[in-house]
Amino acid sequence: MKIAVLVYDGVFDSGLSAILDVLDGANAMGEEAGTMGEEIHEPPSWDVTTVGLQPQVRTGAGHLIAAKPLAHAETADLVVLPALKERRPAALLEYVGGDRSLPVRNLIARTRDRGTPVASACTGTFLLAEAGVLDGRRATTSWWLAPLFRARYPQVRLDQSSMVIASEGVTTAGAAFGHVDLALSIVRARSHALADLVARYLVVDERPSQSAYTIPSALAQSDPTVAAFERWVRERLAEPISIPDAARAIGVSNRTLQRSVQRVLGTSPIRFVQDVRIEQASHLLRTTGLSLETIARRVGYEHPNTLRVLLRERTGRTTTDLRGTERST
Repeated sequence: MKIAVLVYDGVFDSGLSAILDVLDGANAMGEEAGTMGEEIHEPPSWDVTTVGLQPQVRTGAGHLIAAKPLAHAETADLVVLPALKERRPAALLEYVGGDRSLPVRNLIARTRDRGTPVASACTGTFLLAEAGVLDGRRATTSWWLAPLFRARYPQVRLDQSSMVIASEGVTTAGAAFGHVDLALSIVRARSHALADLVARYLVVDERPSQSAYTIPSALAQSDPTVAAFERWVRERLAEPISIPDAARAIGVSNRTLQRSVQRVLGTSPIRFVQDVRIEQASHLLRTTGLSLETIARRVGYEHPNTLRVLLRERTGRTTTDLRGTERST
């Protein structure tokens, strides 16, 4: 399989390295995959070429990277776009919508017009969306950029909780180190056993969800109504919470609150309340010796099993796992 990794000025160094290192590891370990219990007649391999708009590009950290001509991308089976090193929302939008990134966006659009699959992670997903290749598709991005992404690209069906989403030839991944998950998903598409082997040697875990890392209060701050709702909820976390009561308390209609939360967070107010409760419960499990029954009551659940199930569903981790995190530190 021929893969073209597109580099450009300002590319995120760790994201680029993660993609190259995982695929290089998969090539090196291909012969060993059969020892993992999967019947492999011929080990899969990936012919990876770093391509760029210029023969040499400067990464976000200032390093110079040699790049092959774009012609290599035109014959590739997959084009991978690492993220841009940019955390500031305004600067990110200025870049992805401006002239500096236009050649990259045009290349992405031409690649999809040929029917070639593309993949990206973190801020790179904004370039895919800006190029129009995510319209009407499910996609993900870094959880903390979700409100910004959702506001700019309402035609994309964003799922910020997922770590990797593949949709009709376009694969997106969330968070800066979601590049590792993205690269492992490329390997896994050819061999589950080899992806598991690479993950073991690199001592990394594939994370199906970003939910365990999401900070609800950070997402809420992007909108005054949602921020006020979040503060009101936190002050009453142990109590039964009524959404109409919350709307009245912060001075908006129930309908306005519902619409604001959906527009900004892509979820319902009730679901957001659950997210805040799960976040606080996870914190208490990691940092205190309180019983699960006590923690459940503190975050508004009468029955600890309800909290136990929600923790597993939202974070992918058990209460024992969360306790273990604190003990290991």
